[in-house]
Amino acid sequence: MRAKGLRHRATMIFVVDRKGRLFVQRRADTKDIAPGMLDLAAGGVVAAGESYEECAVRELAEELGVTDTPLEAVFDSYYSDAGEGGAPPNRLWSRVFICRHDGPFRLQPEEVASGEFVAIADILADDAGRYTPDTFKALRELLERGALPAAAS
Repeated sequence: MRAKGLRHRATMIFVVDRKGRLFVQRRADTKDIAPGMLDLAAGGVVAAGESYEECAVRELAEELGVTDTPLEAVFDSYYSDAGEGGAPPNRLWSRVFICRHDGPFRLQPEEVASGEFVAIADILADDAGRYTPDTFKALRELLERGALPAAAS
């Protein structure tokens, strides 16, 4: 779906620690979309026959090694871009989740090069171009909806 630039369903799971910081991951350099960029959420494409919730649980376990942690579905969001560097457009309907988890994490090296908790205020003060645009857009919407506190440290 994504390789052909077709609309598809996806999940975004924002992992928040008890201090209100987001777990920010650096995407593996081998990723086909946004390699090496900072990603504000775990997640991925919903498989055929899979629910958003099943996908979120699967992706969180695969990418970060997080299991048996409640997920809160917050909203559904549409994102599209024109594609960069010869890549096809990215068009996705995402369900956005929040996961409260302090670690530890077991990072999947094919997906995630590294990760750390970062204060949301620091993310907002940073250059937005360093982050995957779909998760940055979703973070702004989470803040607008009051689902996350912008001033957490």
